[in-house]
Amino acid sequence: MTGMSDDVLRVGLVGAGPWAQAVHGPGLAAHPGTELAGVWARRPEAAAELAGALGATAVGDVDELISGVDAVAFAVPPAVQGELAIRAAEAGRHVLLEKPVADSLQSAKAVAHAVDAAGVASLVVFVRRFAPETRAWLEQVRAGGAWAGASARWLSGALLGGAYSESAWRQDGGALADVGPHLLDLLDAALGPVVEVLSAHRTEPDLWHLVLRHEGGASSTASLSMRLPMRPTVTDVAVYGDAGYLELPGRATPAAECYSALLDDFTALVRDGRTEHPLDVHRGVRVQQTLDAVLRVVEGR
Repeated sequence: MTGMSDDVLRVGLVGAGPWAQAVHGPGLAAHPGTELAGVWARRPEAAAELAGALGATAVGDVDELISGVDAVAFAVPPAVQGELAIRAAEAGRHVLLEKPVADSLQSAKAVAHAVDAAGVASLVVFVRRFAPETRAWLEQVRAGGAWAGASARWLSGALLGGAYSESAWRQDGGALADVGPHLLDLLDAALGPVVEVLSAHRTEPDLWHLVLRHEGGASSTASLSMRLPMRPTVTDVAVYGDAGYLELPGRATPAAECYSALLDDFTALVRDGRTEHPLDVHRGVRVQQTLDAVLRVVEGR
C-alpha cells in the first residue's frame, strides 16, 4: 500500500471530460495536500490538453499512470471505473471514485472487495455531502429525533444541452444513474438505510418517481429528471414528522469547494493510515444496491 510522498499525495487522474476539467483536475492541482501527478484518458489529446492547462503530465498508458502515483482519482463512465479501480487498488493505490461506483451491483462489490483486500483508502465523490450546509442540515436532522418521511426532487435540463449532454453513459442511464445516487445517498443519510423500493416508475422525459421504505419504518419519495427545460435546476430535499419540516437549504457551496473539503478528508485518511469513512467505497455499494433495486422494480424483475 502506498502512503504519501513527502507529505503530499501524488494523484493520477483517469479521465479528461467536462467533470475532470471543471472539478477533479483543478481541485487536485490546487489542494495543498495533493499533487496532480499525471492524467490519462481514452482520448490522448484530451489528456494532453487538460494536463497542459494544469502543469501536469499526460500519460499514454493507464498502468504507467497507476504505477507512478500514490492514489488514483476517477472521472470516467461507471463501466470503465469499475474495471480500472480494481486494477488501481490491487496495485496498492488509494482511490477516489465517482458515483455510481460501477455499472452493476456485482461490479461495485468487486471494487469494494479489491479495496478491502489491498487495505487502501477510498472515498466516493458524493460531492454535496461535503458542503457545509449539507453537513449542518444532517446534524439538525439527527438531533431532531424521529422523522416520519422525506421528499426529494432533482429536475434539470442537463441532458438537453451543454457539456454533460454529450456523455453516452448519462444519456443511457438518465437521471437515475447520474443524479440518482446523490438523492438516494441524502435520503438514506437522513432517514436511515433504505430497505425496500416500494414503487418505482419511469415516464418520458426521463422522469423517475420513487417511493422508498427505510429501516425503522419511515418512507421517502424522490422525483428526478435531467430532460426537463428547467433553469435554474430544481433541487430540494426535506424531512418531516413530529418535529416539523426541515429543508436542506439549496446548493450554496460550489462543487469546487465541496471537492476541496473531500480532499481534506481523503488526504487525512491516507496520512493517518485509516481506511474507514462514512463515504468510502462501501457507501457507494449501499447506494448501488438501491439503484439496482429500483431498476428491478421498473423492469419487473
